[in-house]
Amino acid sequence: MLSIIIFLPLLGALIIALLPRASTSLMRSVSLLAALATFVVSLAMLFGFDGDQSAYQFVESVPWFGAGISYKIGVDGISLWLVMLTTFIFPLALLASAGAVHDRLKEYYVLMLLMETATLGVFLALDLFLFYVFWEFALVPMYFIIGVWGGERRIYASMKFFIYTMAGSLLMLLAILFLGINGGTFDLEALVAQNGAWTASVPLFLAFALAFVIKVPLFPFHSWLPDAHTEAPTPGSVILAAVLLKMGSYGLIRFNLALFPEASRQFAPLMIVLAVIGILYGAIVAFAQSDAKKLVAYSSVSHMGYIVLGIFSLTQLGLQGAVLQMVNHGISTGGLFLIVGFLYERRHTREMGRFGGIWSRMPLYGTLALLLVLSSVGLPALNGFVGEYVILQGAFQSTAIYPAQLWTGFAALGMILSAVYLLTFFQKIFLGESRDAANDTLKDVNGREVLAVVPLLVLVFFIGLYSLPFFSTMSASVSNLLNAAGVALR
Repeated sequence: MLSIIIFLPLLGALIIALLPRASTSLMRSVSLLAALATFVVSLAMLFGFDGDQSAYQFVESVPWFGAGISYKIGVDGISLWLVMLTTFIFPLALLASAGAVHDRLKEYYVLMLLMETATLGVFLALDLFLFYVFWEFALVPMYFIIGVWGGERRIYASMKFFIYTMAGSLLMLLAILFLGINGGTFDLEALVAQNGAWTASVPLFLAFALAFVIKVPLFPFHSWLPDAHTEAPTPGSVILAAVLLKMGSYGLIRFNLALFPEASRQFAPLMIVLAVIGILYGAIVAFAQSDAKKLVAYSSVSHMGYIVLGIFSLTQLGLQGAVLQMVNHGISTGGLFLIVGFLYERRHTREMGRFGGIWSRMPLYGTLALLLVLSSVGLPALNGFVGEYVILQGAFQSTAIYPAQLWTGFAALGMILSAVYLLTFFQKIFLGESRDAANDTLKDVNGREVLAVVPLLVLVFFIGLYSLPFFSTMSASVSNLLNAAGVALR
């Protein structure tokens, strides 16, 4: 089942590659059908998943190369929701592509489906070498999506994205080779079970952590993200925020905590401090932006800080909140990038000072935008509140840093700041008087655009009102991970 989930998008990409270049409608249909089929199969995986088990499920393992390298994949309660997020977001991003991408469609849809295969492989790989292959493979499609279909500074942004992420990945490759050679295998489960001398290795921890914190991105490794988001086409920004950033936070959980538990406890205070700085810094810089897309990009830096805080609180609540918040961030921030993109496609500007009064001209659009803004702010009864509250509760009880209550208080301040900059964003664009005559001719969102946003809002309310299914399916896996890392559960 997992191989089908990974390679169905690849099959769709191969079919599109064989289609005549003029068959643009058929390309769109095939890409959307492949992504939807992948989502349906992932739903079957979800319904067949046993949340009471901490072990990996649906495991497939086949020898690949020599020297202990295998094609091994599996899913547990941590990776389950990231797979579901990926298969859920890609059809919506492809649906939004019709209004954002208008040239070289064959190459575009092939790259989008290849990227889905790569990201799913990252979340399901249980062999370090296989993980690295999927990890590097995921960089290439996004590099071209930004560089070919992006804005005026697309080449600069795509090169910066590639160089930053590749630099960290090379160090991780060296660490993977070290583990594979000294452990006699690249099998993640086998390496964790060995509990080798590397559990306290600072160089190995840092080699993995650097690759992952760049991808998150954690302050001060964040500078590539605003450029990449600003220049990427709308669907590229959605996938980057909703899926690709989660590769970094997932890696910190799956590899740093599991393989290097002693080093993780040693570096937890530093990671928490950087996470809190990122929360506050991202929020303050977001407030200073005049470009709506840059504001959402910096808000992403701020909100990803909560996820790192939850991970390195080394508590059951903090880690569960971090996993849920990865899903929440993908929904809320991905939705905000769609909202900004819809307006840019109509006005070809993202300067908030050129709008005003949009809600009266586009009431449905304004309603959708408001709900996503409130979701990202963390309004109770919506998804963002649940994830951030549980993270803060876990961080408050943490013994990883002293005094935990003080650092948790600083992190909570970020929630107040997020309300300031996001409500200012909404006020400048949607309320007051129009600041440009071109706003008077704007048309409300169409059916395709509504269809791309409404599924996100369904999850916004579902998670906000009933998040128990998410926590119950990940609880056993999180407990097992923390127990193996020698952390007292809280």
